[in-house]
Amino acid sequence: MFAGLPELGISNGEDLKETLTNCTEPLKAIDQFQTENGILLPTLQSALPFLDLHGTPRLEFHQSVFDELRDKLMERVATIAEGKDEDRYGKLKELLEKSFPLAKMPSIQPVVMQVLKHLPKVPEKKLKLVMADKELYKVCAVEVKRQIWQENQALFGDEVSPLLKQYIVAKEAALFSRDLSILHNFFSPSPKARRQGEVVLKLIQMIGKNVKLYDMVLQFLRTLFLRTRNVHYCTLRAELLMSLHDLDISEICSVDSCHKFTWCLDACIREKFVDAKRARELQGFLDGVKKGQEEVLGDLSMILCDPFASNTLVLSTVRNLQELLSQDALPRDSPDLMLLLRMLSLGQCAWDMIDSQVFKEPRLELEVVTRFLPAMLSVLVDDYTFTVEQKLPSEEKTSLSYPTENKVACEMGLYYALHIAKQRNKNALQRLLPALVETYNDMAFGDIFLHLLTAHLTLLSDEFGTKEFCSAVFDGFLLTSFSSIAFEVNGNLLYFHILHSLFSVLVWCPQSCDQVKELYAKLTEKLEAQKKSPPQADEAPSLDLGLHPVKVPTTASTPTTSL
Repeated sequence: MFAGLPELGISNGEDLKETLTNCTEPLKAIDQFQTENGILLPTLQSALPFLDLHGTPRLEFHQSVFDELRDKLMERVATIAEGKDEDRYGKLKELLEKSFPLAKMPSIQPVVMQVLKHLPKVPEKKLKLVMADKELYKVCAVEVKRQIWQENQALFGDEVSPLLKQYIVAKEAALFSRDLSILHNFFSPSPKARRQGEVVLKLIQMIGKNVKLYDMVLQFLRTLFLRTRNVHYCTLRAELLMSLHDLDISEICSVDSCHKFTWCLDACIREKFVDAKRARELQGFLDGVKKGQEEVLGDLSMILCDPFASNTLVLSTVRNLQELLSQDALPRDSPDLMLLLRMLSLGQCAWDMIDSQVFKEPRLELEVVTRFLPAMLSVLVDDYTFTVEQKLPSEEKTSLSYPTENKVACEMGLYYALHIAKQRNKNALQRLLPALVETYNDMAFGDIFLHLLTAHLTLLSDEFGTKEFCSAVFDGFLLTSFSSIAFEVNGNLLYFHILHSLFSVLVWCPQSCDQVKELYAKLTEKLEAQKKSPPQADEAPSLDLGLHPVKVPTTASTPTTSL
C-alpha cells in the first residue's frame, strides 16, 4: 500500500517497525518518528495537544489536511496545464517524476492520474508502465489511453470490439421490435437522434481529436463489413463522422475526404428527400474525384451503403418519377434521377469494391433506364387512377416485371411496394407482390425490407379479412421463400417475428377471419416455446480484428492503418 515512499526518501511502516525493533525506549522512538514525518510546521506542534484534549485522533487530523492539500494540488495541476506558461508541461513532467513511484498508493493515485491526463505527450516509459499494470490502465483517463492505443492497435481493438458488437445488437433489436407501425419504424429516428446513441458517444470519446485512432476505427468497420456484409457498419461509419462534425472536431473532419459529401447527404436523410440543390452538390463531390484519388470511392460507397442513405435515395427516386409523370417527361432526361440511380448503384457495390480493391464507379445498366423506369412510370399511372378504378369494374392487369439480377431495379421495386402499401392501394400491391419473389440475392426477404413491409401492411389491416388479399400476401409472397427467411437472429426466427408482429395488429381487426386468429395463436405459442428453449444458433462472426489489410485511406494526411 505504501510502496514507493522509500524512493522519495520518506519513511514507511517498515522503517517504523525496524526502529521499534532496535530501540530501547519505544515511546521516545515513536515521538521522534512523528516529529520527523509529521507536518513540518513549527507553530503546529503547540496546537496539536488541543486536538488531543478534544478527543480528535491525530490520524483524522492528518488525513483531513492531506485530503485538502491533495485537492489543492490537483486544482493547481489543471491550472498549470490550462495556462500559457511555455514551460508548463516541463513542470508537469517534473511533478510526474516525483509522484509516479506512488501511482499505486490509493491516496496519491488521483494526483498521478491528473498529471498524466494533462500531459499531451506522456513519456513513453511511463506509458509502458501504465499499460503493463492492469489496475493503473483501468483507472487512467481516456486522454492517457488514447496515447497508449495509438501505438497499440490490438489493445485498442479489444476496447472497441464490444462496442461494435453492442451497436449491431441494438440495430437488430430495433429491426425486430414488435412495437411497429408506419409512424414508428427503423427509419423513424432523425440522424441527430441516432448519433446520441451510447455506442457512438463512447467511440467519439475514445477517439477524441486523434486522427490515427479515427483511422483505426474506420479500418475496423471496413474489415467487419467485409467479413459479415452487415450494412449497419456502414451506418456507424457515417454516424461517427457526423458526430465529429457536430462537435466541430476540425482536426479529423478536415482530413476526411468524405466529410462534405456525408454532411450534404446527412441533410438529405434528415429531410428524407434529395432536392435539386443538394443533388448538384452531391454530384459535384462525385465528379470531383480526381485521377489518382479513386480510392476515396471505397469510403463513399460505404456511406451510400448505409440503409438510411439507401432509404432516402429510393424514396427520392419514387418521388422524382412522380414529378416526371406530371411533367410528361422521360426518366433518362432527368439529371437528378440519373444521379440518384448513380448513387444507389455506387452504394450497392460497396462490398465488392472494398473486397476487390478496384475503385471504379459501376456503370448503370442501360436496361434499367430504357425498360425498367418506363415500366415503373406506367405503374405509377395506375396509382393516379386508383380512386377512379375503384368505382369501375375490375380488370386483369399484368404484374410489374424488372431485371431480377439488377440490384438498383430490385431495390426500387421493393420500395415501390412500400409506396403503394402506404397509399392503401391493395389492388396494385396484389399485382406487385408476386413480382418481388424473384429478386437479386433474395433482397425482398432481407430483414430491413420485411421490417418496413410489416409496418406498411398494418395500414391495410381491414383487407386481411378477405381471402384474396391474405392469399396474395402470404401464399403469393411471404410463404414462397420460407427456407430463405427462416434463419436465426438472436435465438429467434426472424420469419416468425415478422409474421407475429403483423398478426398482433391484424388479430384485433373486426374483419379478421378465424384463420388469421388461429395463425396468430400458433405463432405466439411458437415464440414462447423458443424463449424457453432457444435453439443453438450458428456462431456469430468473430469480432477479432486481425484480418488482412484493407487499403482504403480516409484521410488526406494520415495513412490507413493495416490490420
